[in-house]
Amino acid sequence: MRLALDHMTAVDAMPVELAQAAHDGGCRAMCLFMHSMEVLPLMPQFNLYNDREERRELGRCMDALGVGLDLAYPFTLAGRTDVDTFGPALDCAAQLGARLVNVLCYDRDADRRLDRFGRFCDLAAGAGLSVAVEFYPPSQIRSLAQALALVGAIDRPGRVGINVDLLHLMRSGGSIAELAAAPEGTILYGQFADGPAHCHADAQEQEASSERLLPGEGTFDLRGFAAALPPDCPTSVEIPRDHAVLLGEPRAERVQRAVAGVRNALGEG
Repeated sequence: MRLALDHMTAVDAMPVELAQAAHDGGCRAMCLFMHSMEVLPLMPQFNLYNDREERRELGRCMDALGVGLDLAYPFTLAGRTDVDTFGPALDCAAQLGARLVNVLCYDRDADRRLDRFGRFCDLAAGAGLSVAVEFYPPSQIRSLAQALALVGAIDRPGRVGINVDLLHLMRSGGSIAELAAAPEGTILYGQFADGPAHCHADAQEQEASSERLLPGEGTFDLRGFAAALPPDCPTSVEIPRDHAVLLGEPRAERVQRAVAGVRNALGEG
């Protein structure tokens, strides 16, 4: 299976370092935060929107290494979001050749949420980009069913769809069978991780952002997840392990363990 390296798996990497880590880890693509995030304290400071030279350097590095950009983060739609302000960020993602831009929805007003999501999808289409909404239990699109309803209302199969993170699928009470039954053209991306059967609701945000388990350490059915995704669906390895960073485990080793773990779980090791 074609795998990309998610930035969360190598959270301490600058963009160019992430491209190199993806290449060295046997991944043909990466999922990239285009600027650093306060909620990810181990991420170094950078901003590809403002630093055009860093953006050009990243593009040259990606071309030289043969590493593509699967998902561009972060795009968050909240109650006070002005969708039009995303123009420069979408242009940046398009310049880097992003396959998809990833959206999280936090707006509590259902009608406004749909309207803004639709306008965001229009803006992304104008930049030549497809959109994947990521359901996430702490957000306002908490489950696969809610994500299906949202993208169904937009009705652009293959261009507006869903990024399914296995951790979020399990924590939202979803199932592999539910994923396998999703309508054609709605599932655009998949993300691998592992975790225990249960995680208290108060700990789920920390688990998602900083302390996931390596494949085989938890109870998730990675092979079943892969089989339930559409044929040739692109996928990534999203396994943040902040404790390993703080203990000084080298980035290359962390990436190798995560990627190899997924491949072993899929019977490709």
